[in-house]
Amino acid sequence: MSQPDLEGIARRAVEAAQSAGADDAEAWVEEAVTRQIRVYEAYVESLTDAGSRGFGLRVFLDGRSGYAYGTDLSDEGASALAAQARESAAVADPDEFGGLPDEFGTAEVEGLHASELAGWSTERKIELAVEIERAARAHDGVSQVEDTVYADADGSVALANSRGFCSSYEASSVWAYASVFAGEGADLMTGLGVGLGREPGELDPRAIGDEAAERALALVGARQPESRRCPVVLDAFVAASFIGFIGGMLSADAVQRGRSLFAGREGEEIASAAVRLVDDGVDPEGPDSAPFDGEGSARRRTSLIEDGRLLTFLFDARTARKGERETTASASRGSYRTPPSVGTANLLLEPGDADLEELVRRAGDGLYVTDVAGLHSGVNPVSGTFSVGATGRLIEGGELGSPAREMTIASDLVSMLKAVQAVGSASRWVPFGGSVKAAPLLIGEMAVSGA
Repeated sequence: MSQPDLEGIARRAVEAAQSAGADDAEAWVEEAVTRQIRVYEAYVESLTDAGSRGFGLRVFLDGRSGYAYGTDLSDEGASALAAQARESAAVADPDEFGGLPDEFGTAEVEGLHASELAGWSTERKIELAVEIERAARAHDGVSQVEDTVYADADGSVALANSRGFCSSYEASSVWAYASVFAGEGADLMTGLGVGLGREPGELDPRAIGDEAAERALALVGARQPESRRCPVVLDAFVAASFIGFIGGMLSADAVQRGRSLFAGREGEEIASAAVRLVDDGVDPEGPDSAPFDGEGSARRRTSLIEDGRLLTFLFDARTARKGERETTASASRGSYRTPPSVGTANLLLEPGDADLEELVRRAGDGLYVTDVAGLHSGVNPVSGTFSVGATGRLIEGGELGSPAREMTIASDLVSMLKAVQAVGSASRWVPFGGSVKAAPLLIGEMAVSGA
């Protein structure tokens, strides 16, 4: 369907909700096509090509809200959905802070959709995945390429409400990864290589395959190190995992529910001056950038931590009213099946001036962490304390040394943020646990538990 088609469906759904007696209403309509290709030993192991189309309707009635979703985009389907949403609102608890945003709008964001994606045949995409696998297998010492995947998504969304707002946009994304084993038996180690963009031509298959192989090979022969307290360098993947977790705790909803260690700390220094964190919903390269958020507020760039000081939290319309603040256009939707809730767009850890070699040199004798396990279960969101499994390499005399595994790193998030001595200069997008762009971090000291 065209964007005007989707907007028309959204408008008619809102009209149906008003006819059903809603005080206010909002319709989110989306259509998308997703593809995934998995190859193994140069053969296609699986291929999926799926389309989805549906809409969600949120209605407000006497201070209550209700939500319903479906896939029948006809006028009859909209009327039936409006009745369901109204019935849901009628039995919901009153919410004095609920309702549509007070202001609506769109931001200008270029390059969200790449028309080149349509010109790539399935055969070309398969060949791209095979090239990734081939590049990984070309490295001596690689014992197996466990997984090689290419995937893309191409879709449009439209949002309309009873206050007169109606807009739409289209976006595309592609990503690919390879998971590699190196070594044998007890020394078998894994490595991951990742790439993402708007269309397949932005992916470098050799770089993805090489990265996966090199990360695995660097860990072959890893042994458990002695316990110590020492400087730690987190690579970009690991830094992104921590930043994504921290971003979730900067949600105003988490703060207002008492589920964030940052509650009541606005204006305080919670990190070193080297840490600058923003949530940017209009970065042209951001995988989750858009002209408007999940309830029609214009997306924007929001500084969260500046020179180590916590400036604000992320708000949608409801949490903004409850906190007597303004929305930061942070209403997020997983799909048409869920109503909007507070979430990050694109978290960006602003890069510093030092390359990885400089961070390692400054660490002296410490640890370079390339992978962590159990982060989301190993961090207490209220106290911020964590203890997670880690893999990486020792840093000996300012240079990368022998590989290390079977260890844990422990601290608390505020202490870790305050101990950041430098942020690396080479930042990258990491599509794990949200959309995060991060660079390596040098932490002055952490507890490392090993032998």
